[in-house]
Formats: sequence, structure tokens, C-alpha cells
Amino acid sequence: MNLHLLPKENSKASVWSGGLTYEYMIYPKTANYADRDFTFRISSATIEKEPSEFTQFKGYHRYLVMLDNQLHVEINKEKKEYKQYEIMEFNSDDDVTSYTKGIDFNWMVSEKTTHHKLKVTDDNQSCNAQVLLLFSLHTAVIKINEKSYDLKSYDLLVIENTEKDDITLHFSDKCLFGILDF
Repeated sequence: MNLHLLPKENSKASVWSGGLTYEYMIYPKTANYADRDFTFRISSATIEKEPSEFTQFKGYHRYLVMLDNQLHVEINKEKKEYKQYEIMEFNSDDDVTSYTKGIDFNWMVSEKTTHHKLKVTDDNQSCNAQVLLLFSLHTAVIKINEKSYDLKSYDLLVIENTEKDDITLHFSDKCLFGILDF
């Protein structure tokens, strides 16, 4: 089991048409964002202009969560609203226009990966997925098999569990919790 603690302040920023995006992790490490050859990518973006068009990625499923605001969007010309921390799922080559400014969490997963899920939780979890991601919405202590990790707001903890060991998680506060199996 490999753990990667990725603090918000260590993420690298790049410009997108609506603001800045901060990449936490791209997997595998040899993947390149511009080549669209990654299995998954985890980032957080600022939406600084209204309206703003989301970047399209053919062949990816996407999870988006507003961290500081509600979200008003149009997906393929259909208007939708999401509350703060409500998970928006969509096909990454959909036409998406945001009419909200704010900060989001973004997880893109290759459509070749058939088992993935994201939820907001502070309930204890037990699982044996190959990849687990924990994104802190607030300052939180996360216990993984009884070892504690302190996370600040918007820190990311990724567990690579290639042996598919049983992992027990305890949360002191709400986090985004994602699982992925290849």
C-alpha cells in the first residue's frame, strides 16, 4: 500500500479558459495531461468568469464538486443546479457552461476504467479498492488502519492498494471519498 499526501499548496497551477486549475495528481505518473493518456487526474479549479466553458475531454467520465458555492450550469443546453458539495457527474465531452464563480474539485477518469465512485462522507469506511482518494473539505483527521493523518482544507490523500488489502477508514469531518478499480 502506497500513500500519497498531496497538500493544496503543493499543487501546480495552469491556466484554463475560465481561470486557474491546480493539478494534484495524474495517474500513471508517466501520463501527460496534454496527450490525454491518463487513467485519472485529480485537480481543483477556480472559475473566475461567467459564463465559462468547461474543457472537453473525449473518453473521460468526470466528477465535479463546488467547494465554496452552489453551481449553475448548462449541460448540453439543459440547465441544472448543484448545491455546495453536491456531486455533478457527466461525460467529459459534453458541452458544459458554468454561470457560477467559485472553486471546484475535479476528478476525471478514463472510460476504460469501469469501476469508480465518488461520494461525500464522514462515515467510517471499509474497502479494498485499488485506488482510494480522500479530499478534505475542512481540516480533518483521517485514520487509515488506525494510523492518523492530519489534512488541511483541500488537501488530498491517495492510497494505491495494488494488493487489494482491506482498508478501514475513520473520518473526523466530511471528505470526498473516491474508489477506483482498474
